[in-house]
Amino acid sequence: MLKKLKNYSSTNTLVILGIILGVLFGSFLPDLAIKQKLIGDMFISFLKMLVVPLVFSSIYISILGLGSLEHLKTIGLKTISLYILTTALAVLVAIFAMNIFNIGEPVLSKGLEFTKAGTIAPFSFETMILSFIPTNIFNALSNGSMMQIIVFAILFAISSLFLEPIQQEPLVKFFESVSEAMLKIAEWVIYMTPIGVFSLISYVIADQGVDVVLGLWRYILVVIGVILFHALITLPALMAFIIKTNPYKYLSDVREAPIMAFSTASSAATLPVSMRVAEEMGDVDSKTASFVLPLGATVSMDGTAAYLTVAVLYIANLASVSLSFADQVLLGVTVVALSVGVAALPSASLVMMVVILNQIGLPVEYMALIVAVDRILDMARTSLNVTSDLVVTKIVDKLEKINNKKKKYEIYE
Repeated sequence: MLKKLKNYSSTNTLVILGIILGVLFGSFLPDLAIKQKLIGDMFISFLKMLVVPLVFSSIYISILGLGSLEHLKTIGLKTISLYILTTALAVLVAIFAMNIFNIGEPVLSKGLEFTKAGTIAPFSFETMILSFIPTNIFNALSNGSMMQIIVFAILFAISSLFLEPIQQEPLVKFFESVSEAMLKIAEWVIYMTPIGVFSLISYVIADQGVDVVLGLWRYILVVIGVILFHALITLPALMAFIIKTNPYKYLSDVREAPIMAFSTASSAATLPVSMRVAEEMGDVDSKTASFVLPLGATVSMDGTAAYLTVAVLYIANLASVSLSFADQVLLGVTVVALSVGVAALPSASLVMMVVILNQIGLPVEYMALIVAVDRILDMARTSLNVTSDLVVTKIVDKLEKINNKKKKYEIYE
């Protein structure tokens, strides 16, 4: 354990150094920084390579490990309820922040455009629900359609609970081996993190430029402020209130995953790292981590929800559209519902923003003003998404352990 702690500490130090050097390299040698993007792309590709087999095998093993439908129902309800709660709290923080700071001076829309807007199909609840159900599981596996993969894995695992032990055993052994092999590869990929982070950060700085960032500094500060407040105040307070645990020690122990999320801007790519640090550094049971974290990578989007809320209210101010507090609460409910459907991939929330803007009648063209800095903010909000996943995982794990202790006392009595 001490050896692993030392390894993670060393990696964290190198990752922070990689971020600093990446910013400097991207600023002073932008041409070279853009050309070396291949290194960062390879790093993300290695992580994404692990996601589908790891998610499928982890969910299958975790559900079989629960042993019964009753236990699955208990942990499932806790997980989904907490994910919805944290996302709703993130949206509320964003709404209050925008009402306090009220950024966004009205501007003319002349000359602005956003070519993707016309290609987005109108949102419907029915379409979203149907998109969760795989009509061809092999197609879903090859395309990496995470929600469809999770739905099938859950159904496959539940059906296996009804099999005879002699039929269950080879399936359990197979998927346990797959899961362990994927985590071993993930351990190797983690050693590449400092180089991957350096490559990705330097490319973003070189591609976006410092001037673009400075031009939207108020907007960026509010988004980052909301993200930091939720990560450092709201989520720790929720964790301390529910399970009476020191949240900052836990967040410090598992900081490798949010740092990774910041550099990759992908919850899915960070999943192998999240699972490893939650178990080894956060003292989370492997069964809990294997169920809660893969689910969170798809349905838990605190950072995305907070970002979408700030961005839409910012655009409303730019367009001189006044939204009442009731309208803002309705917007929040919409964002919480839609955030479930956001793909765990870089900049996927831009698609959802178009849907929301169309829903409430705001001009999509204003997105052109904020798209320039989206990649940078995408990194920050993804880091919050992963932080929220880790907090919910710890809460569920602690509640399960408390529940198991109570059952043992009842048996002894």
